[in-house]
Amino acid sequence: TMSKLSRALFAAPCLLALPAFAQDSIATTPAVTVIGERERLTTESNAAARLRLWSSPGANSVVEARDFQERPGATSVRDMLEFTPGVFAAPKWGEDARLSIRGSGLARNFHLRGVAVHQDGIPLNQADGSGDIMEIDPLAYQRVEVLRGGNAFSLGASTLGGALNFVTNSGVSSPGGTARLEGGSDGFFRGQAAYGVAVGPYEGYVSNSWTQQNGYRHNSAGQANRFNANGAYRWNDNVETRIIVSSNTIWQQIPGALTRVSALNTPRTPASANELNNYQRNLNTLRLGTITGIQATPELRFELGGSYVERRLYHPIFQLVRNQTGDINLFARGSYDGQAFGLRNRTSFGVTFAEGSTDNKRFINNDGIQGNRTYQSEDLARTTTLYAENALYVLPQVALVAGFQGGFAYRSSRNILNPALSGAGSWNWANPRAGLLYEVTPTIQAYANFTWSTEPPTLSDLIALVPLGGFSRLNAQRAYTAEIGTRGQHGRVAWEVAAYRSWLRDEIQLLLGPQPNSSYAQNVQGRTIHQGVEVALNYTIADNLLGDGDRLSSRAAWTFSDFRFSDNATYHDNQLPGAPRHVLRQELRYRHASGAWIAPNIEVVPQGFCADNANTLRSNPYTLFG
Repeated sequence: TMSKLSRALFAAPCLLALPAFAQDSIATTPAVTVIGERERLTTESNAAARLRLWSSPGANSVVEARDFQERPGATSVRDMLEFTPGVFAAPKWGEDARLSIRGSGLARNFHLRGVAVHQDGIPLNQADGSGDIMEIDPLAYQRVEVLRGGNAFSLGASTLGGALNFVTNSGVSSPGGTARLEGGSDGFFRGQAAYGVAVGPYEGYVSNSWTQQNGYRHNSAGQANRFNANGAYRWNDNVETRIIVSSNTIWQQIPGALTRVSALNTPRTPASANELNNYQRNLNTLRLGTITGIQATPELRFELGGSYVERRLYHPIFQLVRNQTGDINLFARGSYDGQAFGLRNRTSFGVTFAEGSTDNKRFINNDGIQGNRTYQSEDLARTTTLYAENALYVLPQVALVAGFQGGFAYRSSRNILNPALSGAGSWNWANPRAGLLYEVTPTIQAYANFTWSTEPPTLSDLIALVPLGGFSRLNAQRAYTAEIGTRGQHGRVAWEVAAYRSWLRDEIQLLLGPQPNSSYAQNVQGRTIHQGVEVALNYTIADNLLGDGDRLSSRAAWTFSDFRFSDNATYHDNQLPGAPRHVLRQELRYRHASGAWIAPNIEVVPQGFCADNANTLRSNPYTLFG
């Protein structure tokens, strides 16, 4: 049964793997094979990760690297997660995207909010919850773990959107050397050199990639160099330490937004102000991290670690923004898989701490060159989260799950040029969680959960880019979410299906400001509703169709999203802008035994989405063929 497999995963000192049932489809958990090498304590196989995530009663997915690395030109999170329902990643420029999961951070058109992004289980976000997904290198990872909403308790996340964990290749998962070259239209070129090795107690992996492109539009060229490396040492059978190093050097022009008429008739044209003032977003980051895995007993396991991240932002827009940020992250987490009252019992627990400081400066932008200083502040963010979750198997196939998360956040900004505009605030929260996991058969699960989440505002929410009286006192965005779903495999069909409804209070949204044609982050008065359905289906149509070893398969993903105000005094029950109600993607793939493949695909957005809170403007529906 699944419960026995889960117990084996946590207890056995061996590397576990699951046989993939259908190439190009969701893998499920029908059986376990023991591989000769002992289990690593700071990384795991894709199959073991899926088993871990599917031991939670919620919509968690594993996206394996082959789903996005086989295709040339997959450069962004949008490309990596296009067949992951519930995730909406609209491309902006270069390799950046506006990322939203279940409507998180919909109003955010810069940085990231509402999703806790991790790499190898270590936070990539800044201490205030914002982040840059331009740092993500799709070529360096073996998988992406998608934990929607409150299902991200295990990573200490308290956000509406949940968490993404990008897991880097290791010397075990990717031994030997890799060389890769890609070229395409509009000056696109990318190369990668990587090498992995595992010898005795030592294991390591290093990858360096470089990308350049002229861009489809004028003033949209970009260049990036991304370096990722990690190395592990096995001290003994029960302790292993991994060191992680990554750096990014990104130069990117910004073409800006267009009117509908310009977009449809002169789409290569940049916004005039962007071209005149040489709008760019240039980022340099250095990240040092470590994680130590400890198998204290066959049932009890710990992970301890932390990281330091330094970011330098050079950002000529209507003014020239120069930020230097330093973030410290610390975490400790553990799991126990044993017995309680004669029943199987699984417990996970942990604490995370993040503190970051930002030297925030703005200057007059003289065609991308720094002019006189117009603004300077010293900003500080601190966030602490504690969590615990317990699953008790009241029947061999039925687990009752209860969890709790508590947190504290502090934000401050000291305005150097005008101290009267300085400010500070603190927020705290308590988020309970309850759920049920039913293992219908060894390959089919059903689940339900009810979860609270709390999002304190980021510094960008609190300090408007155009000063409007200094530091804003926003409430934390709070939500409680009900979710039901099923996942698994039967015969040639595999699926992940989830339906959810979130009731939000004080959602942080861009609302009209006091200046003409301006908006800034505010709490929506009253409630908002986020609800939807997420479906992923994979079907193996035929094996050995034209010869031994070939396969014809199909996969599809459908996301239905209904995000709206609820009895709002100004916007009534209007839809929240920024995401389509329906997104459907489908692919038909033929793979030859040699590995060669062809995959026609289609993406359909049958109804344009609202572009303003008043619902007076909509985008156009569209269909893309690939």
